[in-house]
Amino acid sequence: MLILITYDVNTETKEGRKRLRQVAKTCVKYGQRVQNSVFECLLDEAKYVTVKAELQNIIDEKSDSLRFYRLGNQYKDRTEHFGNKPDFPQDDILLL
Repeated sequence: MLILITYDVNTETKEGRKRLRQVAKTCVKYGQRVQNSVFECLLDEAKYVTVKAELQNIIDEKSDSLRFYRLGNQYKDRTEHFGNKPDFPQDDILLL
């Protein structure tokens, strides 16, 4: 299923800047950055639970925000894109 992860981390402090880097680094492990604080991730239920827990352990709930949008398996019918395209389609094979 396609999960859209968005976040807003307060970077007024050194700790906040560190959390921002940790959140972004964690999201990169699971998906593709499509905007500064927005990631598209194709995940099964187990990975979704895992990434959610990892990110919740990083953020400070008093000053940061984390959102998960579950677009499901029919996400191609639910999303539109205009402008510069992402690096690769989410469902393509990626060879490294």
